Amino acid sequence: MQDLPDVSPDTLDQMYNRPAASSVETDRMTVEDTLAKTALAFVVLLAGAAVGWFVPQLMLPAVLVALVLGIVNAFKKIPSPALILGYAATQGIGVGAISRFFESAYAGAVVQALLATVIVIGVTLALFMNGKIRTSPKLNKIFFIGMISYAVFSLVNLGLGLFGVGGGFGLRTGFLGIVIGLIAIALATYSLVMDFEFIQQGVRNRAPRIYGWTGAYGVLVTVVWMYLELLRLVAIFRE
Repeated sequence: MQDLPDVSPDTLDQMYNRPAASSVETDRMTVEDTLAKTALAFVVLLAGAAVGWFVPQLMLPAVLVALVLGIVNAFKKIPSPALILGYAATQGIGVGAISRFFESAYAGAVVQALLATVIVIGVTLALFMNGKIRTSPKLNKIFFIGMISYAVFSLVNLGLGLFGVGGGFGLRTGFLGIVIGLIAIALATYSLVMDFEFIQQGVRNRAPRIYGWTGAYGVLVTVVWMYLELLRLVAIFRE
């Protein structure tokens, strides 16, 4: 057993008189805190989904409010917990109403889509934790091109759906609907990897704790998008 080094009384005084860590030093982003924020956001989302399921008439105003809050949150430099939770609640109402519509048309579709979403998230997280999947500048360029193309297609498809094309679903039916759905799910999966990397880098770089809400918001948006795409895909296969 080694002897402990001698420590002078002056050194001990300096150690014990050292000021405590400031709030700036301790108030840093951690994985545990970000997970707690993410869990809270999903609890609010599920509560909103329950409201939307039983009162689907609230879908349109809720989706419009969620759209506005989504835009505000996306461009806000410092995240606002209240705005993010407000987005989760209103988006949840929309998701609940949409889920009820699909469930009434295709019994069991919601459970299948939820199960598929959990599986995709679990596999993606496991691969990310093991270092098997990461983003790269080249893949990021492909992702952003894909996102722009998907957004343009969605706007065109929305217009076609309003005119009754494809029974209100536009071009998102049949084989083309399956292809578009798979592409969208691939984009959502890559977006989830980007969210995981944001959280990982934020913790590693000791970012302020408030930015844990940014990570939670990113995961929430991506998971909702993924679920809706899988729900639509399940409906196509059920037909």
